[in-house]
Amino acid sequence: MALRGAACVLLRTAVDVGFKNHARGVRSTAVLGHRSPPLGPMPNEDIDSSQLDSLEKYRSYTRYVTAVEEADRKEVWWRTYRKHREEETEEAVKPINIGLPYQRPSRKTEVRERKRLMMENKRNPELERADRLRDFRISVDKVKAEWEKSNGPYHLQRVAEHYGVYKDLFPMAYFVPRVMLRVTYGDNSDAVVHYGNHLTPTQAAHAPQISYEAEENSLWTLLLTSPDEHLMDSEQEYLHWLVGNIPGNAVTSGEEICHYISPFPTRGTGFHRFIFILFKQDGLVDFSTDQRTAPCYCLKQRTFRTLDFYRKHQDVITPAGLAFHQSQWDQSVTDTFHQLLTMREPVFEYERPPVYHPAQKKYPQGQPLRYLDRYRNGTEHTYGIY
Repeated sequence: MALRGAACVLLRTAVDVGFKNHARGVRSTAVLGHRSPPLGPMPNEDIDSSQLDSLEKYRSYTRYVTAVEEADRKEVWWRTYRKHREEETEEAVKPINIGLPYQRPSRKTEVRERKRLMMENKRNPELERADRLRDFRISVDKVKAEWEKSNGPYHLQRVAEHYGVYKDLFPMAYFVPRVMLRVTYGDNSDAVVHYGNHLTPTQAAHAPQISYEAEENSLWTLLLTSPDEHLMDSEQEYLHWLVGNIPGNAVTSGEEICHYISPFPTRGTGFHRFIFILFKQDGLVDFSTDQRTAPCYCLKQRTFRTLDFYRKHQDVITPAGLAFHQSQWDQSVTDTFHQLLTMREPVFEYERPPVYHPAQKKYPQGQPLRYLDRYRNGTEHTYGIY
């Protein structure tokens, strides 16, 4: 009663003073549960639930999915605040492209060139005869060369994202490998590095042969690193090879900043990634601060981080090529630790827990004849003897 009386006195005073509009605001704030009208119609507000049979039927799942996608893309007022915030956050932390600039040719030019080639093929009697007799052959090398110029770089980018190459080497950045990097091991080039294939440390014991297309007066930097090998810090890498100021594609004529060492994935840690990155230089680069003494068999000196190296020289180098493989422990890793690194080999073993068996039942129902073997002492099985 006292609260109601105070509210009446307050309203009367406001009317007497002349604040009629403000009196309405005071009354609305005093009423609990007051809600403002919506900004627009709610979803499915126009549907009459009593006559559902009269609604339009989708008739197929494809039409339903199309309608759902169109409704999801439509901007409506009742979208949640969290969704808006997630979109803003994704836009703010969107990774940037640090690779070579690329300008795609116009679509009209591509279509015109494709039509011209099709007309030439139709006028060629040899192709027409081969197609009619079904003995037409396509050169795999030509198809691969066309793929490398068109969709190949984007396919390699997706593969590198799948293996976490950009996430571990260039956080919040990526690049499209425009230059096709070819890496082969062995005298006969029998071990080829593709994009995530498996090679043993024995196959990669010596420096590989590197080839790529480059202009005569261009300069390049080649890097081989492993983001999974470091024994002390998971954020660091081990540098396996670094060659700078390479004239053209003559890797042997470049400045060897850190000599090559074979992969040494420790025992019990599974597969490790070994990543080749090719940088294009705008000019000569001074790598004196990155130089390692030769021979360098100290893991502390080989501790490396690709992001720091790129930030130091980002004004003159640009990532352009990519290739990587995976390696797992074999016997040559032990020789590398003992003979080259002169240290005890770290071994990681997984201790398997004992096999769990439920409590034994006196009268097991529906169990096989060897039910009691799991509860016997020793490893010798006695089949059918109970």
